[in-house]
Formats: sequence, C-alpha cells, structure tokens
Amino acid sequence: MVKAANTPGTAPGTPPRTRILVVGGGYVGMYTALRLQQKLRPGEAEVTVVTPDPYMTYQPFLPEAAAGAISPRHVVVPLRRVLDKCRIVIGEAEHIDHAKRTATVSTLATADEGTGPRQIEYDELVLAPGSISRTLPIPGLADYGIGFKSVEEAIGLRNHVIEQMDIASSTRDPAIRDAALTFLFVGGGYAGVEALGELEDMARYAARYYHNIKPEDMKWVLVEASNRILPEVGPEMGVYTVRELRRRNIDVRLETRLESCENRVAVLSDGSRFPTRTVVWTAGVKPHPILDATDLPKNERGRLACTAFLTVEGVENAWSAGDAAAVPDITAGEHSRECAPNAQHAVRQAKALADNLTASLRGEVLTEYAHKYVGSVASLGLHKGVAFVYGRKLKGYPAWFMHRAYHLSRVPTFNRKMRVLAEWTLSGLFKREIVSLGSLEHPRAEFELAAGGTPTGRHAPPPGPASNPPKDKGD
Repeated sequence: MVKAANTPGTAPGTPPRTRILVVGGGYVGMYTALRLQQKLRPGEAEVTVVTPDPYMTYQPFLPEAAAGAISPRHVVVPLRRVLDKCRIVIGEAEHIDHAKRTATVSTLATADEGTGPRQIEYDELVLAPGSISRTLPIPGLADYGIGFKSVEEAIGLRNHVIEQMDIASSTRDPAIRDAALTFLFVGGGYAGVEALGELEDMARYAARYYHNIKPEDMKWVLVEASNRILPEVGPEMGVYTVRELRRRNIDVRLETRLESCENRVAVLSDGSRFPTRTVVWTAGVKPHPILDATDLPKNERGRLACTAFLTVEGVENAWSAGDAAAVPDITAGEHSRECAPNAQHAVRQAKALADNLTASLRGEVLTEYAHKYVGSVASLGLHKGVAFVYGRKLKGYPAWFMHRAYHLSRVPTFNRKMRVLAEWTLSGLFKREIVSLGSLEHPRAEFELAAGGTPTGRHAPPPGPASNPPKDKGD
C-alpha cells in the first residue's frame, strides 16, 4: 500500500498518515466520510472531500420542497458541520490519474488565482460523484427544459409554476393563458411522478386564491416511454398510481415520447401537439462525466466496474459505490445482476465501503456488500401515496404516512429531523404559502435596471409560443 509522506506538524519518525480522497459530497461521499471519521483512530488517516457544493441534498424531499411543505435549507445537510474532522474542498474534479495517485481539481478560486487547477495527491480514492440527468437530442429541450435533481431546480420549478399561474391570471391572450396553464412532465420514475403529484396538489390549492383560475383550467401531462410508471412499487401499484393520477384529471400517456418542444410547442410521438411554457425533464440519469476522465475500468453503461467489496475491479486503492458504481447484487442469485442505483443501496454501500476501507488500512478481512431490496415508497401529493414494502402493498394515506416516516428516519442529523418534523407539524396547522420568489434567481436585476444597465433574468421577456400554435388532436 502506498503511504503518504509526513505532513506538516507530524513529528519525525512517526508513521505517515494515509491520505484518503473522497470525490463527491452526495449520499455515498458524505456517508463514507462520516463513517470514516467515526472509525479512524487519531492520526491514522486524513480524509479530504472534494465536492462542487458545500452541502449534501436529500433528494427524496425535493418534491415536498418544491410544493412548499419543507423549507429548502432543511433539504440540504451542511458538510462542514457534519464532517468536522475532514478537510472540505469546494471544487470540481476535472481529471484523475489513479496510476500516479493524483486528482486535478478546479476550485472557486482557480479562475482568480490564474495558476490553473490544483493537484491533490492521495493514497486511497473513493470515487462517488453520483449521476447527472440523462438528456436526449430533442429539439428545444436545452432551451426550455427544467431538470429536477437539485434543490435549486426544485425551488426554481415551484417559483416557475406559481409565476405561470400569475401570467395566466393577468393575460388577455387565450393562447398565452393555455400555454401557461399546461405543465408537461417527462419520465414516470420517482422524480417525475412525485414532483408532478406534489406540484399539481400545490397548484390546485393555490387556484382558490385566483379569481379567474380553476383547477380544471390547468392541464397536467405525464409522458412515459415505457408501458408502466413507478416500476419499483410493482405492477399492481403502478396501475393504481396511473388510475389515481387520471382521477385527478392528470393526463398520463404511456408508451409515448417527447419529440420536440421548440417554440414552446410540445410534440409527442402519438401525434399530440400543444403549447406549453413548462417542460420538466426527469427521464433518467447517467454516470457523472468525471468517470470518463479517469484511468479506471468501466462497464458497457459507463459505470465503474466494482466488486462486491466495493473496490474497483482489478485496481488497488480505489473504491466506489452509488450511482457511479456497478456493484454486483450477491443477494439476487444472478451472476450479472447489479444493485439498483438508488438511495437505499447508496447509504448502505457507503457504510460498508468505509468499513472495508478501514479494514484494508489495518490489514483486516473485507466484507462483501449484501442487502436485499426491501421495497419502495412514493408520495403522490398531500395524504396520497403508494408503497410496496416487504411484499405488502399500501396506498392512499397509509402509504403517504409510511413515506414520510421512512424518510424522516433516514434524513441525516437529529437537527435536520427535528426541523423537518416541526415544518410538517406547522404545515398541518396553518395554510400553505403560495408566493413565488423567482426574483431570488436574479437578485441583481432590480439594481441593474436602477443603474441604467440592461436588466437580465426575470425582466427579460421569455420567448412566447408560436403564433397560432397547433392544438392537441385530442381536444
């Protein structure tokens, strides 16, 4: 095993500390570093975490944050507070040369320094950058699409939906009104279904405060390329979810794809065409691009080829888990079966990874990661949900309650749990807030206008729908 040189402040003759580099501050990155700082002896190793954000986002709470049930600051976990024994570097890993044990990292100060990215040397690498949205070359998607993987996107989408209702309420143009009140979601997985369910529920509630908007004026569309949604909860609960959404007048279109959204006109593979100012893209994820900038082996889908010990296959001193790793599922009984890239596996893999890394440093025996998938829960809005846990199927209020209880138990830190619980309690006692704070996304716009400059952001009028846009053939 490669050992680090004595670091400043280390007495001559003492054993050098092993340098552990964790790339990524998501589920795997944070939980691995947290477990390491708990298990490592003083002076045994130093842990450096490189992450683009100073916080970890608890993504299962993004739909509720978008709906206003949870404050955005309670959806994220500050890494500097939680990982107080680790060194946190806010930046992006641009290249990793594992043969030389170096990572090239650009930080927030790189551009100002003018000296280029910095080199971080390490002895043990934990590569856990997570994933990014998997997009397709659909005309107009890059211009008008909205993602749903970060807290910024979730809050931006909430502000956007309320702003569209404000536009529809104030315009005298029927075409603009129809486009503003049409909301298209692409992807029938957790992110798409939960975001749609929560936001439709919020918009339905908000409509009571608009004198000229009724819930039935809004058109909510869910587009899914396969023949089912929420496959994790089983086929029966998936069918129930479709039925429940359609009962709420949500247009669910299975075996349908988005072919274009140019000029704010959505064109679907079934021939439907309608104007919309909201296209939310949640159609899957792909491995982070940093994996292509390493000399580590990958499988045919671009994920790191890993063993059940969470080591990178055929490589020493390299570890990985979560969305970036193809970890064999030894509980499935199939040689080629891999663990699903979800939070349930990521959190448990992080614990096993940290334990194996610690054991490796001490020359102890490693343990294979084995966790049988216990089920899934999903929220469809306030007091509505579906669940498939330990073979039992739940729907409606019991499933929604289980969804909240499970994720409350899993969100990191006692402080965060109590804050979320307090907000849920208060939201049950008082009315929802329906204010759009879109101006927060462009805080300098007002000052630029006052200073005589060209305002950006919300003051710049967005492109409108094409003149006389074609209507849905089903209308």
